[in-house]
Amino acid sequence: MATHPLIGIPADRRIVGAHPFHMVGEKYARAVMEAAGAAPLLEPHHYQGHPSDPGTLHDPARDATTLPLIRRAVESGVPVFGVCRGFQEMNVAFGGTLHQKLHEVPGFLDHRDDETQPLEVQYGPAHDVTLEPGGVLRSLAPSDRVRVNSLHSQGIERLGGELTVEARAPDGVIEAFRVTRARRFALAVQWHPEWQVMSNQFSRALFAAFGEASRERAQSK
Repeated sequence: MATHPLIGIPADRRIVGAHPFHMVGEKYARAVMEAAGAAPLLEPHHYQGHPSDPGTLHDPARDATTLPLIRRAVESGVPVFGVCRGFQEMNVAFGGTLHQKLHEVPGFLDHRDDETQPLEVQYGPAHDVTLEPGGVLRSLAPSDRVRVNSLHSQGIERLGGELTVEARAPDGVIEAFRVTRARRFALAVQWHPEWQVMSNQFSRALFAAFGEASRERAQSK
């Protein structure tokens, strides 16, 4: 009988009207269900870099949950897959720092999307990433380069000490990493593989690997 492990998805705390809501994008839940073959479960001042710029959105309720949870999950052998903000959270949780505005740092590309464009354009392919030899991602891809979307203004400044680079953008920015000594799948990507995941072979393979690790962990309990 097939086992469908539960995969927790951290929720953002947002005010809608006069009320606070814990919200998760449907595309993340669908990717967990369809590509990872699992059941999504929504889960309801740690930054070590420079003070935030005015207007930066913060979610202390989410930070209070995710930052301690990330390390505990990895240490307990629970598979972890960070996407976009989750990628940045994982780096911070392991002692890394972030550039707040990557596009203002000399030598780096502008990795932001154009929010005036339709979603298909915003989430469309933006640039290649080069996959590191011997990495998890390289084992899932047909070649050492894959094309990904790009919708972020922050980026890794210093990689956390327990992390290993999995992929880089053409400008050298780290786009993926794994937790080096993790017992099970513990990996993060800066792009959005959940977008139209079932029509992208590499994205589907990535979520499938995460789902398989989650099933293996569930069956071992």
